[in-house]
Amino acid sequence: MQENGSEQSLKLFVVLSRAHKVISEKANRLFAEYGLNPTEFAVLELLYHRGRQPIQKIGSKILLASGSMTYVIDKLQKRGYLERTICETDRRVTFVDITAEGRGLLDKIFPVHEESLHELMGALSPEEKETAIELLKKLGLSIKDLSK
Repeated sequence: MQENGSEQSLKLFVVLSRAHKVISEKANRLFAEYGLNPTEFAVLELLYHRGRQPIQKIGSKILLASGSMTYVIDKLQKRGYLERTICETDRRVTFVDITAEGRGLLDKIFPVHEESLHELMGALSPEEKETAIELLKKLGLSIKDLSK
């Protein structure tokens, strides 16, 4: 029996949700081994790869509310993984940067995380991964346009 468009959309939602759940659970276990939750890892990973960022921009880059961002940054700063710097030209802006200790932690975690994701995605060929990336980007952008 052929599925109609609505049934396909529901099925796609379920399949995407389940895949996301399995992948996230695997990644989150790794972060927990190092005493981090997924949000803390996301903040450190952003700073690790992109360098110093204004606090005001971090939340939108990792999809986190600004109130929660302050709490996460406070926790990471207390653990010595990042530091804050007030902007010299605009005192309303505070920058956050990863410390040497935070960089050392990510030097350990990130290669393991990357390899784990590669293994998880191993069922797909490079071409299939590229197709999946293109299709999911297309879907995400179309949804973003609908919400305007």
